[in-house]
Amino acid sequence: MTQPALPSYSSGTSTVPLLGDTIGANLDRTATRVGDHEALVECATGRRFSYPEFVAEVDAVALGLDALGVAKGDRVGIWAPNCAEWAFVQYATAKLGAILVNINPAYRTHELAYVLEQAGISVLVSAPEFRTSDYRAMVAEVREDCPDLREVLFLGDDAWEQLLTTGRAGDRELLVRREAELSADDPINIQYTSGTTGFPKGATLTHHNLLNNGFFVGEGCGYTEADRICIPVPYYHCFGMGMGNLAATSHGATMVIPAPGFDPAATLRAVQDERCTSLYGVPTMFIAELALPDFGTYDLSSLRTGIMAGSPCPVEVMKRVVSEMGMTEVTICYGMTETSPVSTQTGADDDLDRRTSTVGRVHPHLEVKVIDPETGLTVPRGTPGEFCTRGYSVMLGYWDEPEKTAEVIDAARWMHTGDLAVMDAEGYLNIVGRIKDMVIRGGENVYPREVEEFLYTHPDVVDAQVIGVPDERFGEELMAWVRLREGAEPLTPEALRQFCSGRLAHYKIPRYVKIVDGFPMTVTGKVRKVEMREVSVRELGLEAAEAVRNA
Repeated sequence: MTQPALPSYSSGTSTVPLLGDTIGANLDRTATRVGDHEALVECATGRRFSYPEFVAEVDAVALGLDALGVAKGDRVGIWAPNCAEWAFVQYATAKLGAILVNINPAYRTHELAYVLEQAGISVLVSAPEFRTSDYRAMVAEVREDCPDLREVLFLGDDAWEQLLTTGRAGDRELLVRREAELSADDPINIQYTSGTTGFPKGATLTHHNLLNNGFFVGEGCGYTEADRICIPVPYYHCFGMGMGNLAATSHGATMVIPAPGFDPAATLRAVQDERCTSLYGVPTMFIAELALPDFGTYDLSSLRTGIMAGSPCPVEVMKRVVSEMGMTEVTICYGMTETSPVSTQTGADDDLDRRTSTVGRVHPHLEVKVIDPETGLTVPRGTPGEFCTRGYSVMLGYWDEPEKTAEVIDAARWMHTGDLAVMDAEGYLNIVGRIKDMVIRGGENVYPREVEEFLYTHPDVVDAQVIGVPDERFGEELMAWVRLREGAEPLTPEALRQFCSGRLAHYKIPRYVKIVDGFPMTVTGKVRKVEMREVSVRELGLEAAEAVRNA
């Protein structure tokens, strides 16, 4: 009698216990342990802060905010690119038990107004401007429609400097008293997830969520105080403030901010000049760095590890990161904002095949499973289904939206991610797409990720994204948007299809091909496939096919 296949379920055992600290208490503990070790470097300005100096700045901001009347549970917004002040405000609000609301630097006025009002932000800390955005003008435009907003502090302005002056003269014993009133399970952060439709939802996270996730990500990278982490990913996202800052401060490592926004040359220069041992990025960032004409001139010999996350990593890119950037211990993480964010991670000792074809295994103290989206039952290993996770990392819920929370967190506290995954016999997971991204062509399920990975093997293809577009005969057809290497001969759709012929099943070969210089992106580096589909329908004249309604 044959043995039934193991279910697609795994739990993360660990001999390292969860941290019971608040974020502020953990920072103070680290600072006491590591002494004058460097905490933060801001490359754009040359500013450097030892751990005692960093804590002093954090405490000054906390006491300054306290003097403004900010109390436990109040929402404090931060709207700025990566800078030292972002980190000060992050830890300062945690010390007060205030709830930091991260605002995407790319937001326009209607999105800003929505977040200010939905979260009930009372104090906003903002950069004066960033890139082409005039934040002063945008705040002025929406302010009178946000009755809760009573204070706006622009970094560098007199009001901000006054806050620091007040805080530096404040009584630090006040923060000791505030700390005694805090629980690790208090909400201290709201992060808005970029919804593909409608307004974003505010994932509400606790000290316990964020601190432990940052700590165990750092454990996965083997961090000690000898590590220097280059953080070009945005702070407003969990990747920057959690996996970056909290992984660093929970281990006594150094945070290195290469630039306010992502700049591939500035990133590699920071790695070189600051002798960074770890580099973070979404795949598109690594692709941009590897594509620099003078890439070979940077000394990246200090790199040991790093994290690639945010969206699926192309195998060929991962191989180049290991071989050409020297990141032999680089890890892949999978997660989402709602889970603080990481649920799985590859190990530094996993072979290259595991690190280039999976998102690793379940994180310590978490559970994961793969279910049939229709029945909710756990599928056998090797079978695709919806990825679900449970444990300390799952958010409290979406801020002030219990109905939307109930759509993703079930009665047993499993977070339903909407991602399609396959778990193998050893518990390694592969993300094969989004439930909503899956293309159904003539009754055949096609996972765009599989086709994209194949297209990367073409010698002239630098990047590829595959979507489904409407088709009157098959319901959907495949379309590939392809970016070619510099100097490559023009690639015709026929030539690309010929390359696929005989090597991909016929129904997986893209019918349509569009050669592009880039893709529509979110600020976190995720490709906006919804927008790609809209553009493609318009350009291909598929409106009639799109209007066909199928049962």
